[in-house]
Amino acid sequence: MGFILYLIAGFFSGMLGGMGMGGGAILIPVLTVFLGVEQHVAQATNLIAFLPMAACSLKIHKDKGLLKTDGVWWIVIPALLTSVAGGLFAALLPASVLRRLFGAFLILLAIKGLVTVKVTPSKRAASKGAK
Repeated sequence: MGFILYLIAGFFSGMLGGMGMGGGAILIPVLTVFLGVEQHVAQATNLIAFLPMAACSLKIHKDKGLLKTDGVWWIVIPALLTSVAGGLFAALLPASVLRRLFGAFLILLAIKGLVTVKVTPSKRAASKGAK
């Protein structure tokens, strides 16, 4: 039964990740809160699950001609270095601290989502007409 729950959690977080929300915002809480997985393992699982999705997205964008490779190393090298540093730092943190930091990240993500709600052009035009 446990395997099916992990499969369902992975499926729905993958769907949300594919829609641009970020599957980890769902996968990590589901793994830790509902399935009892340790915080470090849940976050590592999320990062590993991200790799094939990122590879598929990269291929699709490349096939559609949407990749711009000029200056890409100015992004890739710092991203790799800070990812390794962040991973090593997270490995040193106790699970309770990591859990709190992830919770704070989710709260900030929610606040950012509320603050940056985009107004569609039709709503913008309607609000200008009402003034």
